[in-house]
Amino acid sequence: MSNPTDRIIDELDRSMRELREAMRGIPIRRGSFKKTHDNLARDVAHVTTMLDAARPVLRKNDK
Repeated sequence: MSNPTDRIIDELDRSMRELREAMRGIPIRRGSFKKTHDNLARDVAHVTTMLDAARPVLRKNDK
């Protein structure tokens, strides 16, 4: 069975890839969506990095 932290990181990665594909059909400056997307991508990258760094601690608590 996969570690919950690993699954969360994988799901975040998959979701962000799907969002990037969906962004291809949207005009760049439509309703400041690009800025919102960039802020979201930056925040998700930060969360993913923090989760990745915390894996050893979270694995000890899962056992």
